[in-house]
Amino acid sequence: MIFRDSTSIARPQVFREETGRIDMPELISALSYALDLTEGAVPGHALRSCVLGMRIGAKAGLSQAELSDLYYALLLKDIGQTSNAAHMSGIVDGQSHIHLAQNRRENWRGLHATTRLGITPRESIRRSLLAEQRAIADIGLASSNEPFDLLARIGRPVEPAPVPQEDAFTPSWDRSAGIIAKIGLSSATAEAVRAIDERWDGTGQPGRWLGHRIPMLARIAAIAQHLDVFASDKGPDNAIAVMRTRSGKWFDPDLVKVAASLHRDQTLWRGCLDILPEAETRAAVLELEPRAGLKLGPERIDRICEAFSDVVDAKSPFTVVHSLGVADSAMMIAETMGLSAKRTQFVRRAALLHDLGKLRIPTAVLEKQGKLTAEEFMLVKQHPALTKKILNRIPAFRELAQVAGSHHEKLDGTGYPNNLRSEDLSIETRIIAVADVYTALSEERPYRESLDLAQITAIMSKDIPGKLDPQSFEALLSALKMDRATA
Repeated sequence: MIFRDSTSIARPQVFREETGRIDMPELISALSYALDLTEGAVPGHALRSCVLGMRIGAKAGLSQAELSDLYYALLLKDIGQTSNAAHMSGIVDGQSHIHLAQNRRENWRGLHATTRLGITPRESIRRSLLAEQRAIADIGLASSNEPFDLLARIGRPVEPAPVPQEDAFTPSWDRSAGIIAKIGLSSATAEAVRAIDERWDGTGQPGRWLGHRIPMLARIAAIAQHLDVFASDKGPDNAIAVMRTRSGKWFDPDLVKVAASLHRDQTLWRGCLDILPEAETRAAVLELEPRAGLKLGPERIDRICEAFSDVVDAKSPFTVVHSLGVADSAMMIAETMGLSAKRTQFVRRAALLHDLGKLRIPTAVLEKQGKLTAEEFMLVKQHPALTKKILNRIPAFRELAQVAGSHHEKLDGTGYPNNLRSEDLSIETRIIAVADVYTALSEERPYRESLDLAQITAIMSKDIPGKLDPQSFEALLSALKMDRATA
């Protein structure tokens, strides 16, 4: 079987950055933006929490090694949140990402903390929707009011949900720690993330640990993330007021005093308010890593890409291994077409990260059994552009961002988000597009069962050659046939 050489495929841009070794703080800080999407937080929440926590940690006298462990705990503190999205969706009107953010402001055990702050539950949800609006408008895909109106109309009207059972908001602490271990970070970082929802008075989760039994890094991270949440709602002064109110209850009193001292000195918030440009906050984050210049080799980069693909896939039980499946299929195609080992590795990374932007889509939309409305489909169509925006934050991933962000484009220009045509699509983009369609059809969805190879071939053949690349499709079928013959 003869396949077209990859050099004959037009490349609209030539990148070719060196991707052998990448700066670790740069990679993790950029990918932390994806975690903010899941949280329903004001964009840049993880970055701002990192700056706040590192300043508190330094003032509290942590060693350089402890500060380094804290640094990655703060950036990755929400890495396990997506595993609860499907469960939470059925409780809170499908808007799990909005209510995840709301949960950080409220105490489900008693009175709403938002009420004590003068923020009603309806106002809290409104502010979370505004965070959605800012994030979507930021990628330049909609007018300033359109996303807010659109999200507010999806599914049932967005009203304050009934106060759920406490375990409905229980994050997957073990899952978070496991992902961090997979990345290769320290056990201290993993334990900090695992214990971030413990409370000083022993009423937290998952272990109901009391006082100093809670790891110091977790105590700092808890204060830092709440400082940013409340500062984004009501400003820095009110955020400090909340810390003082919860001192000795949720938070370590000594660490609250440290934060209040930095606040008085006007050093706590420098470069990390949500009204500031994200580039300013990210620059502050990159300067705070104690082990400056830490570089990642290819194997570690692959593990981080795999970890974030796990985060994306955990959002719904219907996509639990989707990104990994796309990556495996894309690798088979690339190898069959004779791409070099380096380009095949590139294709695999782009495939693992291609759906990062889906973290912004409400679970109710992803798991809808019927046909999507025009409004819902508009949200879905925005996810490749958001994937590209996240990955573009990593200089060495600029080409990867272009490829991953174009996986829904079609050869005839009918794809999205940019209606690119065949001359604009590289061989790597074409490979991932075919792998994505194949993998999706082979998986169960809320509206259909998984399909067998004969059914998949019949469906995909209708899009050859108009929409999907025929050479990539032929390579896929050839690889699958060979794989079955040797099984």
